[in-house]
Amino acid sequence: MEKILVCEISEVIATGRKQVTVNDRNIFIIYDNGEFFALDSYCYHAGGPLHIGEIEEYGGKKCITCPWHRYKICIANGEGLYESINPFDLSKPPEIKSKGVKQRIHRVTTENGKVYVELSTKDSVDSDNYNDKDSREKLQLV
Repeated sequence: MEKILVCEISEVIATGRKQVTVNDRNIFIIYDNGEFFALDSYCYHAGGPLHIGEIEEYGGKKCITCPWHRYKICIANGEGLYESINPFDLSKPPEIKSKGVKQRIHRVTTENGKVYVELSTKDSVDSDNYNDKDSREKLQLV
């Protein structure tokens, strides 16, 4: 995979995130607790602007919440998480369960004050439907 320079570290740290286009793919970089993460910018569910979502702990994992439908996505691995309630035993607390990897994540490295991304292309994930140039044009997300 090719390392692509996307920005200066200071640009991400200043706001905690930065949206960029890399090889016609919309992604955003997150800086959280001394770590950098990169995910597709638009939510796997319906193309919501995930890059402006709130970051919070959910089920012991750091997640970003899509502002459109409140879907929770783990920023470390792209896993979709949800709360499951047992309708037959309401005395039990809800469980946090996984939908599997739904949002494409990308590898981030830093060097000499700069942020680099290696785009992930392995397998297909649901967020692919909203984050490349052709998909954005079809859905008028450009």
